[in-house]
Amino acid sequence: QVQLVESGGGLVQAGGSLRLSCLASGRTNSTYVMGWFRQTPEKEREFVAALTRVGGSTDYADSVKGRFTISRDSAKNTMYLQMTSLTPEDTAVYYCAVRATYYTLSRRKDSYDYWGQGTQVTVSS
Repeated sequence: QVQLVESGGGLVQAGGSLRLSCLASGRTNSTYVMGWFRQTPEKEREFVAALTRVGGSTDYADSVKGRFTISRDSAKNTMYLQMTSLTPEDTAVYYCAVRATYYTLSRRKDSYDYWGQGTQVTVSS
């Protein structure tokens, strides 16, 4: 089992920045791929970014490429999402997730095994 706890969400003005954190505990040696997803009441949960534990390969949704950066500190069992140039369209609940059975990047939410409880990000115009 892997437990995930997100933090760092909040209210920010358009053009601002936020950094989200995701602390993993439990069987952290199985966190082969870590990812961020987001969801609004109007949309299904959508992929934002992902990172492999080995090699550090990354993948980003087109909507955030160039503005968001995913990273992890393995010593702290923590993953981060640095978000810059935020727009109101980035408003959502952000979830971190772990893929514990495969080593490859994935944008499919059903390929992730563990999820955090989410953290709200609100961008005002």
